[in-house]
Amino acid sequence: MSLLIVNTLPGDDPEALNAIDILSRDSEECKVINAYEMNIRPCIGCNNCWLKTPGICSLKDGYEEILKGYLKYDETVFISGTALDFVDHRMKNVIDRVLPLATMYTTIVDGQFRHIPRYDKKFRFGLLYSGRADRKYLNEWFDRVMINFMGESLGAFPIEEAKEMSLCI
Repeated sequence: MSLLIVNTLPGDDPEALNAIDILSRDSEECKVINAYEMNIRPCIGCNNCWLKTPGICSLKDGYEEILKGYLKYDETVFISGTALDFVDHRMKNVIDRVLPLATMYTTIVDGQFRHIPRYDKKFRFGLLYSGRADRKYLNEWFDRVMINFMGESLGAFPIEEAKEMSLCI
């Protein structure tokens, strides 16, 4: 199993470093991307990744490395800070920018619209969060994100439960 870790906390954050150590122990291959330093911008809704340059985001801020990582690695775990009982702006920007993984076309699955995936891969994403957040809501939100992209949620866990997250990957 190969693992991509997208860390939106500072690269020297002790909780993040501990979580990365725990998560990477059992991986055959593990890559850590410290997105905190990348200044990932929010999606601007231009739809270029769907229409003009399919699968390629028009914003050039380093996010392309993360997009390629989703395709290369079996599973992805995000490490995020929190704000207002939810993920912080850095993590929200990272998740909003997954649009190039899907096409603009939709299909109906179980009575609900879903984006048709651009790639023949089932994405498996999980979330570790640092700080105060509504865990139930984060799990529901993350489940919905993954359902919309025909993927699988590994769940949302407080960063102190990195060991429990490692059991899911």
